[in-house]
Amino acid sequence: NTLPPPGYGTLRQDEVTMQMMSGVLQIQVTPLDESSTRVTAPDTYERLSSMARAHQDQAPDGSMLFLVSFFSDQPGIRFVPEEVQLISRGIRMRPAAIMPVTPAWGQRRLQQRQTEMAVYAFGGGIDLEAELQLAYQLEQSASWAGIITRVQAERGRARARAGIGSGPVG
Repeated sequence: NTLPPPGYGTLRQDEVTMQMMSGVLQIQVTPLDESSTRVTAPDTYERLSSMARAHQDQAPDGSMLFLVSFFSDQPGIRFVPEEVQLISRGIRMRPAAIMPVTPAWGQRRLQQRQTEMAVYAFGGGIDLEAELQLAYQLEQSASWAGIITRVQAERGRARARAGIGSGPVG
């Protein structure tokens, strides 16, 4: 499945982001892999791919990067960064590395309406073209199922906008 060139996608970041609630804690996980970012709008693509480039050197070889954010409307909510896991092909994966983006990340506590972010590196074996689940503590989200359908459809539209063959979409 050929990726479209950058600049032809139209999706917003939240359209390629897995989301879940754990109590009052909102968790968002955005793949920074080209297979997902290429279908985002040009400004979003540039922001996400520059974030991936900035953290690639600190990540273990062969790992896939994800932008992880925690948010809450309430003050003083604690979060446990290591509890964010991905389940790909039935295998639960823990982050191989966590690279903070926001300065207060290490406090593991959210200020009211403040987002804390880090780039996570997960070891090989994650297939973004298949079922993927986001897990945090005892909860799981299967929101990727709807996202992958959207990403694959947008790939076809972006290739068409770029004038790249009209082969099968999927």
